[in-house]
Amino acid sequence: MVSTDRVLAFAAMSLLVIVIPGPSVLFVIGRALAHGRRTAVATAVGNVVGSYLLVVAVAVGIGSLVERSVAVYLAVKLAGAAYLVLLGVQAFRHRKELKASAIASRSAGPARGDLRTVLDGALVGVTNPKGIVFFAAVLPQFVDHSAGHVPAQMLLLGLVPITIGLITDTLWGLTASAARTWFARSDRRLSMIGGAGGFTMIGLGLTVAVTGRAD
Repeated sequence: MVSTDRVLAFAAMSLLVIVIPGPSVLFVIGRALAHGRRTAVATAVGNVVGSYLLVVAVAVGIGSLVERSVAVYLAVKLAGAAYLVLLGVQAFRHRKELKASAIASRSAGPARGDLRTVLDGALVGVTNPKGIVFFAAVLPQFVDHSAGHVPAQMLLLGLVPITIGLITDTLWGLTASAARTWFARSDRRLSMIGGAGGFTMIGLGLTVAVTGRAD
């Protein structure tokens, strides 16, 4: 349905866009610093789920509406920005609750809140202005309209950046969580890194809020 040349070209374009850290990457890093590896991986999974929802939206025509409408675009952008700031404030407020002993005890048992973490990541992914613009403006350019089944082509092509994003976001998260492990040797260091993660998300939210449209 989709030629190999188009898939490879779209993969190259996707890689160029994804390697530039955006809201999703910074969010994964912030969550990794504040909560560790498991949360980072769950957040990365949520991000790609949210991103693929954007692909579905574009495939059924909603994405173009968001891209063309200033009001809708602004509403989506500000909703995502506000949620990022909220999560950042929560992480900063609870930074002193991070204890090396607590981390050790949690690692011995099952982690809690994985579904909520995935949902948090999905919300950030689906409200990511970078993702909205990319999928609405770039994805349709690689569809072969003469071949028909345009929505199916978009859904298939959308799996390319989703796969790349899952790999890169997970690597970012694991790298950040590895640095956090070193900080876990000291409760004071953990408090500092938890606060840094919170500030990262707050700063990201504010950046998203003031970022203009790509056009």
